[in-house]
Amino acid sequence: MPKVSLRSESIPDSPFRLLIPYAEAAKAKGIHVYHLNIGQPDIHTPAMAMESIRKVDAPVLEYGHALGNHSYRAKMCSYYKKFDVDVSQEDIIITQGASEALFFVLQACLNVGENVLVPEPFYANYSGFAGMGGIQIKPLTSYLETGFALPPIDVFEAAIDPKTRAIMINNPANPTGTVYPETVLHEIAALVRKYDLFLIVDEVYREFCFGDTPFYSALRLQGIEDHVVVVDSISKRYSACGARTGAVISRNANLMSIIGRYGQQRISPGFFGQVLGEALLDLEDQYFEKVKGEYNRRRMLVFQRLQQMAGVKSYLPEGAFYCFAELPVDDAFEFCKWLLSSFSTNKQTLMLSHGSAFYATKGLGKKEARIAYVLGEQALGAAMDCLEEALLVYPGRTA
Repeated sequence: MPKVSLRSESIPDSPFRLLIPYAEAAKAKGIHVYHLNIGQPDIHTPAMAMESIRKVDAPVLEYGHALGNHSYRAKMCSYYKKFDVDVSQEDIIITQGASEALFFVLQACLNVGENVLVPEPFYANYSGFAGMGGIQIKPLTSYLETGFALPPIDVFEAAIDPKTRAIMINNPANPTGTVYPETVLHEIAALVRKYDLFLIVDEVYREFCFGDTPFYSALRLQGIEDHVVVVDSISKRYSACGARTGAVISRNANLMSIIGRYGQQRISPGFFGQVLGEALLDLEDQYFEKVKGEYNRRRMLVFQRLQQMAGVKSYLPEGAFYCFAELPVDDAFEFCKWLLSSFSTNKQTLMLSHGSAFYATKGLGKKEARIAYVLGEQALGAAMDCLEEALLVYPGRTA
């Protein structure tokens, strides 16, 4: 049998889907599983946008523009102005979700064997996107005790070596819910300028900031316009994950030309996802006020319940819809598996993502888990009941 590539063997399993067979087996036994393992909101996709798809009258579903529909990209410029960002249509390329955007950006910015500095814990699929291109992630560890604030800027600088080509952050952050303040972004900008690096920023959760730290887009940073690349998506903002509609935004014309060539290889982004995305841009700001309020209530519910659980260490996340927690267990992966294979209360259990999958440094996150508060308050409360009871009876409890 021919061997697959070494590159392919290094691609990790997705921690969000790794335990799906266990969840399916639990459901087959009649157990209800509360899915807090993946960022799939239960909030309805806005009806007006769904109706825009139903109204499409196209006798032929043709290939679209490789960079994305002109009308959609032009309309997105107005959206970014709400965040004091001025970009043109030429600065935007539509992609098949943020996943394709991240893949394109990493391939365009880094060569095989080069590295990108990434604060950990980080969105687990970054490892896969980097691995596909032979790119190394060089992690900079942040800690639960500080709410996963970014490491000091001298830690960033000390990690830069001749093969470092970029710094990549996620703001607000998945999996931690941390929001990075403007002052910190300016410090990173100075470092990016000094060492001539790319600054790649995943901003897909920009609407969801709940604390005292306001969102500040990297596209507002002055003096490094050619260095900044932003990744975006409609998935979480509008509860439209299945649309697979994302974007790359950068004022670096040469880089965008190269990413455009990547786009040509896959012909064009999906048509209906762009129709949906363009219609969603007509939503009033009241939509986000309502959705943000809903997520804030869920955030407080999870935080308060975790604070009441003996042995659990957590913090109040400021953004996105995730929380990281340290659990009183010997191994969070085994605990997450046990929840699905051996535990239920009133025919109910929950599914989490184990923390070690969000780290590049081996041994870190072993007792941690990510909780996605994407369910309504009643279901979320029931899931927290399951977690609290499970922690009391888990055979591998350590405290």
